[in-house]
Amino acid sequence: MVLATLLWSIAGVVTRHLDSAPSFEVTFWRSAFTALTLVIGLTLIRGPDLLRQLVHSPKVIWISGICWSIMFTAFMVAITLTTVANVLIVMALSPLTTALFSRVFLHHRLPTITWLAIVVAGLGIVWMFLYERGATFSLTGSLVSLAVPLAAAVNFTTLQHVGLGKGCEGSAPDKGPERDMLQAVLIGAILSALATLPLAWPFQASNHDLGMLSLLGIFQLAIPCLMVVHVSSELSAPEISLLSLLEVIFGVAWAWLWAGEHLSANTLFGGSLVLGALIANEMARIVSRRKLKLIF
Repeated sequence: MVLATLLWSIAGVVTRHLDSAPSFEVTFWRSAFTALTLVIGLTLIRGPDLLRQLVHSPKVIWISGICWSIMFTAFMVAITLTTVANVLIVMALSPLTTALFSRVFLHHRLPTITWLAIVVAGLGIVWMFLYERGATFSLTGSLVSLAVPLAAAVNFTTLQHVGLGKGCEGSAPDKGPERDMLQAVLIGAILSALATLPLAWPFQASNHDLGMLSLLGIFQLAIPCLMVVHVSSELSAPEISLLSLLEVIFGVAWAWLWAGEHLSANTLFGGSLVLGALIANEMARIVSRRKLKLIF
């Protein structure tokens, strides 16, 4: 899981070293390379019947795929509009938006610590939006990045509603949900590539850009997705959520070291509120789950 977050985190710094590809072309090529990698990988795993399985996937998997496509697209567009730190901090809200959606639509009870975490994290985001003023800050980019945690919340709330999100709640998923989740990720990559193709034409990416974007598609997205689905049978959802926060730390560090991006005081303060709230919430969930295991 740590390796997966390390691979996820390279997106920002790699994007900063592109030559000429505009945002929608960047999104198209990354999604296209991701889809190609997943098609090859899943065909090797499942055999040549992958296309038929994909077409006949249940409706909920297609809904999940649409959510993945929104996440893939919004992330890459946002990363070309604002700083890596702003995008990653906003994206880190996914566990809290999912918890809130579960409360509203599935009537799940939320512990007090989660409500407090939602309030504190929300204050952190509002602080950044109101007080961050810099040449590299973009309110539009930050708002676009909000589509990622919102789509993630819709995705996992839908999967929980139909019983495919049990693995996301900490129990080990069986092979059926794992297979469905991989198909949803592949559908998301295909839909993202198709949606951005008209906006990416005519292509302007250099050979250097194509090489960098293939790196993102294969190693930053496809392989980590396969890894996370695999580890979901070994780690609980709170553990995965907590470890996934390393992406923010890694991503900001890479952007600082190799892309010349620096955290302002407002981003540092707002981001600290968000990350602190998330860590406290996930640690509380881990402690609570372990106490239940000891009881039973």
